[in-house]
Amino acid sequence: MATSTIFAKIRIDDPKKVDAFIDALEEAENKPKRKPSQPVQSPVTDLDEIRKIMSKRFPQ
Repeated sequence: MATSTIFAKIRIDDPKKVDAFIDALEEAENKPKRKPSQPVQSPVTDLDEIRKIMSKRFPQ
């Protein structure tokens, strides 16, 4: 996405439309519709677990 589209100037003269725009921004901030398609897995930090995984990939 181009940076210029993020910083576009918006001019709203009607007070009702201003309120509607602010409400829409607040709703978008509080209730995002996007959800991850898969659960996020935390990285493996245990050294023994890492060795176990690596031994499966590179058998000796």
